[in-house]
Amino acid sequence: MSPAILLNGSPVSGWADLDRELSDRFVATARYHVRAPGRVNLIGEHTDYNEGFVLPVAIDRAVRLAAAPTADPLLRFRSRQFDEEVALPVDRPEEPRLPQWTRYIQGVAGQLLRAGVTLRGTAAVVDGDLPPGAGLSSSAALEVAAALALLAIAGATLAPRQVAALAQRAEVEFVGVRCGIMDQLTVALGRPGHALLIDCRSLEISYIPLPPTLALVVCDTGVRRALGESAYNDRRRECEVAVHRLRRVRPQIRALRDVGPEESSLLDDLPQPLRRRARHVVTENQRVRDAVEALRRGDGVAVGRLLNASHASLRDDYAVSVPALEAMVEAAMAAPGALGARLTGAGFGGAVLALVERDATGVFVEWTRTAYQTATGREGAFRVCAASGGAEVELTGAPG
Repeated sequence: MSPAILLNGSPVSGWADLDRELSDRFVATARYHVRAPGRVNLIGEHTDYNEGFVLPVAIDRAVRLAAAPTADPLLRFRSRQFDEEVALPVDRPEEPRLPQWTRYIQGVAGQLLRAGVTLRGTAAVVDGDLPPGAGLSSSAALEVAAALALLAIAGATLAPRQVAALAQRAEVEFVGVRCGIMDQLTVALGRPGHALLIDCRSLEISYIPLPPTLALVVCDTGVRRALGESAYNDRRRECEVAVHRLRRVRPQIRALRDVGPEESSLLDDLPQPLRRRARHVVTENQRVRDAVEALRRGDGVAVGRLLNASHASLRDDYAVSVPALEAMVEAAMAAPGALGARLTGAGFGGAVLALVERDATGVFVEWTRTAYQTATGREGAFRVCAASGGAEVELTGAPG
């Protein structure tokens, strides 16, 4: 099975700059083009590492990577976004202490070695329109893109699910962010026009069509976050402690996913803040189920209400909002065409996702931009996103 979609033919539109820089910096001709989309999570936040349910969407914003095989035993990557370049030994890619963006590539390369892949000399230039720290999974997109490029150059293959699992391990074990697998699965397995209902225990995926009358607008606060430096890992530990305490009452509870909304009284004996953390996860799992049913009915109003409830829970019970996110949600919800809005991603900064009537997206964006800037003095950035397909590799047709 190929690592993703492998096509023969001429380069797709938009790759010329990457190819030129690859040639200028590394004296190499692009052999592979890799596109790995970002993701926005419609609903189901902080449920993935609790073995629960999530409803993400791969979006038409992506990390792009042009790569070529080389004769020297180095993995050389250049980031256009950070204007930095690194070189990693193919047999010891994890050893140098390098810039943060490189650590995602280092972790993936190390995981590929442990999976038995023999890495080969590589030159690559990375770019894209996914802003780091905005809650759009730029890290997962970079991980998957790097994995696919390294696999292609090594002449090795892994199924998309294997690539996603490998990328997640890299982020947990090497980068130090104890993330769930939602982001990497969405990047690897997105489908145009659909959200992915992911059972994070079984990893079963169901594709849920998105009504064409609805638009997803990512409202970037401009406040960056770094999960490894945030309370993200603290929240995960709090959930684990809550499960440990609940297991004393009901030994079959393996994760918070095993507590249904009808069993919420089980949470009453948990001390704070564990009770609030667990309550968010339990109620958020139910909101995901309800959102799926509402989407199947084409009921955008109901989905919007669920997004609003999700945000309130993330703010009050999970405590991952910040003033900029609150200002953006308030601005978005006052705008014409808005059906619902909530912080998306882990929180502590980043972006808000708004569900908007498609015909009103233009006026929605202008209204929200003005209101947010008035409230905070920040410009904000707005992206009307479409549901995209998953990561893909294209063979450029250049000689190997």
